[in-house]
Amino acid sequence: GTPQKYDPTFKGPIYDRGCTDIVCCVLLVIAIVGYVVVGVVAWTHGDPRKVIYPTDSRGQFCGQQGTPNEYVSPPVCGVPVEGARAFTCGPSASSSPTQICVSKCPDRYLTYLSAYSSRTPGELEYYRHFCVPEFKNLQKAPIEVLKDKECPAMIIPSTPLARRCFPAIRAKKGVIMVGNETTYDDGRGRRRNVTELLEGAKKANVVLETRQLAMKIFEDYTVSWYWIIIGLVIAMVASFIFIVLLRFLAGIMVWVMIVMVILVLGYGIFHCYVEYAKLKGEAGSDVSLKDLGFQTDLRVYLHLRQTWLAFMIILCIVEVVIILLLIFLRKRILIAIALIKEASRAVGHIMMSLLFPLCTFFLLCLCIAYWASTAVFLSTSNEAVYKVFNETACQFSGQTCKPETFNTSNVTKLCPDAQCLFAFYGGETAYHKYLIVLQFFNVFMFFWLANFVIALGQVTLAGAFASYYWAFKKPDDMPAFPLFSAFGRALRYHTGSLAFGSLILAIVQVIRVTLEYLDHRLKAADNKFAKFLLSCLKCCFWCLEKFIKFLNRNAYIMIAVYGTNFCTSARNAFFLLMRNIIRVAVLDKVTDFLFFLGKLLIVGSVGILAFFFFTQRIKLVQDTAPPLNYYWVPILTVIVGSYLIAHGFFSVYGMCVDTLFLCFLEDLERNDGSAEKPYFMSPNLKKLLKKTNKGQPDA
Repeated sequence: GTPQKYDPTFKGPIYDRGCTDIVCCVLLVIAIVGYVVVGVVAWTHGDPRKVIYPTDSRGQFCGQQGTPNEYVSPPVCGVPVEGARAFTCGPSASSSPTQICVSKCPDRYLTYLSAYSSRTPGELEYYRHFCVPEFKNLQKAPIEVLKDKECPAMIIPSTPLARRCFPAIRAKKGVIMVGNETTYDDGRGRRRNVTELLEGAKKANVVLETRQLAMKIFEDYTVSWYWIIIGLVIAMVASFIFIVLLRFLAGIMVWVMIVMVILVLGYGIFHCYVEYAKLKGEAGSDVSLKDLGFQTDLRVYLHLRQTWLAFMIILCIVEVVIILLLIFLRKRILIAIALIKEASRAVGHIMMSLLFPLCTFFLLCLCIAYWASTAVFLSTSNEAVYKVFNETACQFSGQTCKPETFNTSNVTKLCPDAQCLFAFYGGETAYHKYLIVLQFFNVFMFFWLANFVIALGQVTLAGAFASYYWAFKKPDDMPAFPLFSAFGRALRYHTGSLAFGSLILAIVQVIRVTLEYLDHRLKAADNKFAKFLLSCLKCCFWCLEKFIKFLNRNAYIMIAVYGTNFCTSARNAFFLLMRNIIRVAVLDKVTDFLFFLGKLLIVGSVGILAFFFFTQRIKLVQDTAPPLNYYWVPILTVIVGSYLIAHGFFSVYGMCVDTLFLCFLEDLERNDGSAEKPYFMSPNLKKLLKKTNKGQPDA
């Protein structure tokens, strides 16, 4: 590309600019209107209760719509039914997966015949809770009750999970048991082994274990949320103090940060070695991770020497890599420090920029909330579909039916034992046929709007920091409210350009999501060529997404400064960077590396503090730490939250450095330091690069 020429009228971000990429702006508005229409239609037809509440065989929600009972018991209260949804509970386990809403799950083994003939008062009345609601005649012969499918032949002890009853299967000393029994009466005079229930309940048991783990984690959050918030506040204060100190002590802080990261990693290596040595000779500590397998109680892994050895090796590798990078890049670090100092001054003059990521975060939360709620309503927009179930041969078996008119139809005349029962949720209208298209549009719009929000934040920050750089007398020549001015210019003139850039990125991201979905579906297939092709495509589109993000970021800076359209800005930014590729590769990446070290220091320090506190190793507050099931729950929460907070603060700094760097390159091409073409860069940068403004003293 051609280097920029001197323009005597250019004094920083252009205020007299026009609207750019109007077509894309119109497309975005139309797409948003369509997205709102899709949301309204989904909210009209959808019913999220289908996700939360179970339904009986009539399609009614348990605990809703006149069915006060809360749980749905599985077909024949624990007997798996082929083709049914895991389990059903009802009059027949062989043909009709009848599900009934019950007030509580069965807690004992019982057959209808034994309940009918029992001398225990209330036994039959208890059993009646698991029969169809219309069953009232307790004196009716058992054979007639079972023939008419009014009650299940048997019930077994069950456990409630997500408002559904699942067999209470457990293992005791390697023996599979339901309740306290290893066999059960199937209600037809035969004894069966409970292992017959195991296959049907495998997934249910995994869910039960997951639920138990989730409940323990939830309990940990309820007793530690206060301390988690304190930890996040400490991370926020540390990030803010760190950035404020960079304004005055950038060089010292960077070197202190580097030393502190090395020391933190060194302590981590020492701690892992101490734990590794402490476990020597203890029973069970030499078991390998492979032999142990997956355990829901993660504390088990901390009693293995191999776990601490793995941690120590990983930390040693990270330590060596960081030290080698620092040795080879030590000269470039000085240049990066100068950029950080300049960015510190810019942020110091525009302190509101540190709070601007909260605005971006809020808008992203709105996008996520709208996408998630629309997806739920679309997925629950299907209608209840009823089908004919019967035990004997019937030509209408499996056909759809309507419960309201089923008893008066020809089906009951030709197939007396047929029943019209709820099968699944579906639909045959045009709306239901195109639900997958609407879901795809929902995902696409989420990516487009999310990228647009991020782009809006980048252009706003770039405009504010560019106004700082191109102020000849800093900060006297800066506008009064640079951040709000940049935000107004971005929305008023460049909504179309932001929509264009975010649209390109959204298309690539949707393609990546589609490829991931195809890869997931092809995992079971034995087609090596297809898997190889998918892997290549995933790699290519991952690289393409990274490149587009890099190009968009620099294009937005050019848009904020010059007010040109997206394509022109992207081309100018790309050629400008290519003309200075060595500076880009070294300075930009060294700066990113230093920001990464800053995040690592904040997250590592807060994480270590949280570890010592929640494991009750700080004697001063040993009694204050709450009792926990898993102490890693609040620790991981604090670590992840600290990283997100530090990332938010440093993202502002990163955008500031990128903007100043691009403006700095433009300054070098436009100006030569003469009285007619003076440099706009700060005295420190001029001194670092051995540049001067002729005839003007550097203050």
